[in-house]
Amino acid sequence: MGNLLEVLNIHTFIGQFHILEGVNLEVPQGSITVLLGRNGAGKTTTLKSILGLTPPREGKVIFAGEEIQGQRSFDIAALGIGFVPEHRAIFRDLSVLENLKIAERKKGDLARKEAFIFNLFPDLKRLIKLSGMNLSGGQQQMLAVARALVPDNKLLLIDEPSEGLAPVLIEQMMEAIRQLSQDTTVLLVEQNFLMASRLAERYVIIEEGQSVTQGAMADLVGDEETIHRYLGAA
Repeated sequence: MGNLLEVLNIHTFIGQFHILEGVNLEVPQGSITVLLGRNGAGKTTTLKSILGLTPPREGKVIFAGEEIQGQRSFDIAALGIGFVPEHRAIFRDLSVLENLKIAERKKGDLARKEAFIFNLFPDLKRLIKLSGMNLSGGQQQMLAVARALVPDNKLLLIDEPSEGLAPVLIEQMMEAIRQLSQDTTVLLVEQNFLMASRLAERYVIIEEGQSVTQGAMADLVGDEETIHRYLGAA
């Protein structure tokens, strides 16, 4: 299985602050890969650097064999990369349907995908006319993920999908990500190690802006020393 995404020694600054100081990662085609690390380690900045929202000053980002660093975020997304940001960032004044329609890249995207989306998130079909501000936190998270599924994406970048969700909704979100990963490669940031360990095949750990280790999740689960050292849990 080849790599759909490779990040090679990227360095990213936000203003004068050197946030990423050498991040390397591989995301195999068809995999679920998770970025792990403590708060402030640089996980979200890594996702934004891949998408060009915080462009790296050094290093390479290779997607589907093409170097994409330095391209505009719009052009990178158009290559087939979807992004589900932290804190959902839905349009609260728009209805569920309007939120989905606005995510289209090409006319008819939603019509082609709606059966798949509503199979993953049946609540959204029931709430199709409700505005974003009237959704629960879990429903907003579902809508944020669903919106990224409207266009044809080869890779989904998902930031903290379980944040603020009740345990029953975390289970629903995990199942949805499992299902969508049958067609789309997933790179996610997740603080909930139990969720990450049950969901992802591969992991990358980031510490103070650097990737320190990566590999098969099955190997990490049994490595209490590494878990304790970099994640503070065992």
